[in-house]
This record gives sequence, C-alpha cells and structure tokens, in this order.
Amino acid sequence: MALSSGSKKQTLFISSLIVLWYSSNIGVLLLNKYLLSNYGFKFPIFLTMCHMSACALLSYISIVILKIVPLQMINSRKQFFKISTLSVVFCCSVVGGNISLRYLPVSFNQAVGATTPFFTAFFAYLMTFKREAWVTYAALVPVVTGVVIASGGEPSFHLYGFIMCISATAARAFKSVLQGVLLSSEGEKLNSMNLMLYMSPIAVLVLLPATTVMEPNMSDTIFLLGRKHKFMWLLLLVNSVMAYAANLSNFLVTKHTSALTLQVLGNAKGAVAVVISILLFRNPVTFIGIAGYSLTVIGVIVYGETKRRFK
Repeated sequence: MALSSGSKKQTLFISSLIVLWYSSNIGVLLLNKYLLSNYGFKFPIFLTMCHMSACALLSYISIVILKIVPLQMINSRKQFFKISTLSVVFCCSVVGGNISLRYLPVSFNQAVGATTPFFTAFFAYLMTFKREAWVTYAALVPVVTGVVIASGGEPSFHLYGFIMCISATAARAFKSVLQGVLLSSEGEKLNSMNLMLYMSPIAVLVLLPATTVMEPNMSDTIFLLGRKHKFMWLLLLVNSVMAYAANLSNFLVTKHTSALTLQVLGNAKGAVAVVISILLFRNPVTFIGIAGYSLTVIGVIVYGETKRRFK
C-alpha cells in the first residue's frame, strides 16, 4: 500500500513538472509574441536581456540559496572562456527567435524551429565528424521538405522574419553541438542549471551594449508604453520569470523522465503551441501550411526514432 502511495506521488510530481514545462514554454512564447507584435513593444534585444536578468537572479537563488542542485564551480579561465562563447551563441539564438516573432506567426515560427534536428546533425558532422546511419539522415528529408511546403503556404510569410527564425534555429543547434565539444571533459561538464547560472550574467553584459546601440529609443518608448498600458511592467515581469521557469522545468523533466518521453513530449509541445497560438491570435492558416508543418513534425518523430534504434 505504501508502495502504491509512493508511486502515485511520483506520478503526480512528474505530471506537475510536465504541466509546468508546457505552460512555461508555451506561455513565454505566446507572451513574447503578444508583447512584440500586438502590444507595440518592439525591442526584442531588450526583452531578451530581461529574460537573461531574471535567469541570472533566479538561478542564483535556486542554486546558491535554495540549493535545488549542487553548485558546480568554474575551474579555469579556459572553462570560463568556453562558457562565455556558449553564452554569446545562446544570445544570438534567443534574440533571433524574438526578432522573428515580430514578423511571423507563432505557428510558422514553430514549424521552422522544428528543423533543429537537421541543423544539429549538420553541425555535428562538420564539427565532430559524427556520422549517423543513412536511414537517420533520410528521416531529415521530410523535416526540411515540410518547412519548404509550409513557407509556400504561409499567408503571413515575411522574408526577414524567416531569415531570423532560420538563423535562430541554426544557432540553437550550433550551441548544443558546441556545448558537447567545449565542455566534453569530466572536469568541465556542467548541468543545465549551473550552465544557466554562469551564462545568464555574461548574456546580460553582451546584450546591454547591444540594446543601447541597436535599440536607442527603447527607454523613452517603454516608459510611454508603461503609462499607456498599466499592466505592461507586470507582463514583462511574468514573461521574464516564465523564461527562467522554462529552463528550470526543462532540467527537472529531463532529470525525472526518460530521453524517449522527453522527445515525445517535446514534439507534442510544439503542436500544442501552434494550436493555442492560432486560437489566440487568429492568424490565417492554409491547408498547405498545416500539411507542411505536419510533415516536418512526422519527420522529427521518425528522425528521433531512427537515431535511437540505429545508435
């Protein structure tokens, strides 16, 4: 009976983590879109800096004060330089994704983002000469084909937004491969929570001058928006906390579930985000666009399965 009770508690705990993971990931995506496209908040670099500031502060509280995970120290200047490099690539990825949301609907943004496995396989081959079975590479064909089809059928297609979205997706894949290369030795490996603790402050230092130079009218416009929309500061705060919650829940879900479960949940998460965004923002969709995105998702699922089987 005690075992059954413990099992129920474990199931409830994992279910709660998955709900937090879904709600924080989808929530931050939709709030980003709302702020950048529907709210007149046209400062994606500053928005990213707010996210990174929240991640830096909350990571410190979670690890150093609350001790959710053990603190891992940086052992050398070389390791610090590697983490700084990862942080810059991570910044480029997040900023590119946020810029794309100004011009593209969430549904198309997610369709393009689903091509991450293609770029990961590409960079892994270039940087580590890691080869997969030919069946695994074949599974990437529908991933790319689906996005090409979705692009042709997207009524709100915007070239600059598309370039930013593809760049962000490629940078995200590049960061994951680069992380495996740079932090490969046992003494330098960091879990994702500790990596976020060190990357976030570096990201803020990178984004602060970038915001000043590339978004010069930001402060005046934001204060005007704050007077016009009394809930803007609250939305910005919730959005920034959600960005950290997405990273925290991703770490916890990864820790408490299997790789296969994570893969399935990740694929489903993108589809859920697309459906909710269409219902909320009422952006027009076409049969061709839906077919293209569906083909991409199927390709990602097949790719994950073939990679697991032919490992």
